Amino acid sequence: MLGGGITNHNFRARFGGREVVVRLPGNDTELLGSDRPGEREANTLAAAVGVAPEVVAYLEDPIVLVTAFVEGPTMEPAELREPRALVEVAAALAKIHGCGTIGADFDAFRLVEDYAATTRERGGEVPPAYGVAHAAATRIEAAPALDGDASVLCHDDLLPTNFIDTPEGIRIVDWEYSGMGNRWFDLGNFAVNNELGPAEEEAFLTAYLGGPPTPADLAALRLMRLMSDFREAMWGVVQQAISDLDFDFKAYATKHFDRLLAAIEGPEFEAQLEDVNAPR
Repeated sequence: MLGGGITNHNFRARFGGREVVVRLPGNDTELLGSDRPGEREANTLAAAVGVAPEVVAYLEDPIVLVTAFVEGPTMEPAELREPRALVEVAAALAKIHGCGTIGADFDAFRLVEDYAATTRERGGEVPPAYGVAHAAATRIEAAPALDGDASVLCHDDLLPTNFIDTPEGIRIVDWEYSGMGNRWFDLGNFAVNNELGPAEEEAFLTAYLGGPPTPADLAALRLMRLMSDFREAMWGVVQQAISDLDFDFKAYATKHFDRLLAAIEGPEFEAQLEDVNAPR
């Protein structure tokens, strides 16, 4: 069994004379927003443009996804902040965002609300921080520049453990949350999960956009960093109500809520809401 996951069960095996990863979904993962047919579709499209492992097989009942095993270490945030990695990840995301469409959608604004509803339905407790974060999210969602961005295929779970460093380049795995959505969520998700600083954000967006980012571009990324933390915090909240895994989901939720609330209460938040609608 492969380590590193806290939602699914992943096994390394031999299949048809090759090394593969066999992925079995955990219990109730559909309540987390996972879409298994969408995962297969997205993984297949991403593999076709060279940024994900090949899909070898897929079973519907029970659901089993088999992908090629990718040889190499998972990456650390510090490695993903290096100039070479920022350029390579930006290029990979640009390929993903332009590689096609799938049947699944991803909307972080609705997902956090779904997590709250599921938590309550399962007898769990939604923390007071949710109300503060949701009020901020409503203001972010209302920004015309973000609302009007075209829907593209996004990965939506760009944690460092989902990047594998290979001799052929960085590969991205774990496509269960992928869907058609806002590219800025993907960009902000990568930035916050790998703790990019201001200079690294600029370098990353320069590589992605093919030129220097405008203040509106930087604001879009930074506001979606907040939405990424909100999603992660509420993922930890709903997991407390539905999961039987031995993992401290409460601490996970608290970590992301703390970082989110500090950013919302900081002076940059209001400036970002103004900047995001400036001309690009």
